Amino acid sequence: MRQSHFFLVALTTTSLAVGVTSFRSGVPAISRVGSVSPAAPMLEPRSGHTATLLPGGKVLIAGGMRRNQDFYRSAELFDPATGKFQATGEMTTARVGHVAKLLHSGKVLIAGGWVGHGATDSAELYDPATGRFTAISKMTTKRGQPSGTLLANGDVLIAGGADHDSPGGMVSAEILRASTLTFEPAGSMHHARISHTAMLLDDGRVLIAGGRGESVTAGAELYDPKTRRFTETGSMFTARYKHTAGVLPDGRVLIAGGSNDQDWRGTMSSAEVYDPRSGRFKATSPLNDNRFKLPDEAVHLSSGRVLISGGSTKVEIYDPESGKFLIASGQMNDTWHFMSETLLKDGTVLLAGGYSNNDRGTAQTWIFRP
Repeated sequence: MRQSHFFLVALTTTSLAVGVTSFRSGVPAISRVGSVSPAAPMLEPRSGHTATLLPGGKVLIAGGMRRNQDFYRSAELFDPATGKFQATGEMTTARVGHVAKLLHSGKVLIAGGWVGHGATDSAELYDPATGRFTAISKMTTKRGQPSGTLLANGDVLIAGGADHDSPGGMVSAEILRASTLTFEPAGSMHHARISHTAMLLDDGRVLIAGGRGESVTAGAELYDPKTRRFTETGSMFTARYKHTAGVLPDGRVLIAGGSNDQDWRGTMSSAEVYDPRSGRFKATSPLNDNRFKLPDEAVHLSSGRVLISGGSTKVEIYDPESGKFLIASGQMNDTWHFMSETLLKDGTVLLAGGYSNNDRGTAQTWIFRP
């Protein structure tokens, strides 16, 4: 089976690279991009999980699935000092395709996701000091695969997603008030969305782009925490969902990859950049590979470049100065979908899990070294 259940519901969801050659142009890409190499495996094979960098430098891996209908309550911690994973407390709810955000308190919000045959409105907090998860108040709406964005004031915007009652995506959004740990409605987007991206801009607004409602959309909009309203902005050149997004050093936003309404048969390599000053998207050089089912948020490296992994055996690095994607040396052993990528405090990136062209997750991990 080419898609896990919860993604099906969403549809109805230390070496340096030198002289790497671009598959599109045949022209050697910039050297010294970085390298990818295998690392210690997780304790459990997972896809659709979340990975959150904790204040102490460890990474919390939570939930996900082993295979269709085999979802995890379990969580584990990656310790960069040892390069190994260790078990930590279990979530109150087994879930996949959920939101995980580090709050200003140092605790991690876990909210929503798929649970069995539908979505959940449950939410909980992970406390790194105790290693335990504790249930908090429920969201206003059950949501599988919503977006979650930590706002400048410490609150969290949760937007879109899907459930059985709205399998094509939702227009509604809500806010977690960090001061009270309660959820409240945040109005409605202009487009129903699932598998979209939501990126915090330098001015505090949130760019929400793409996703699927009744069909995959190129529409984009902005959420302004000051007015608590969504307003439409320029549309992308390409309708896409299951893509990735990353903020560039100058405040623009890179959008890359994804798929159209044909899903597996409509994967794409195209990329574009949103400029908040003009409110418009501009095409940029394509990825070297078609890829989709990517981490929602691409990793912003200390160099200003953006790392993109998943959906291909290769790891690509977007260079904003040249506007091109460069290929890191080394490869993963399969085209892992819905894997996670986490920037560690030493500047390396942990790449973990995912599933290939079936519904079974992997415990494999890799480290990218710039």
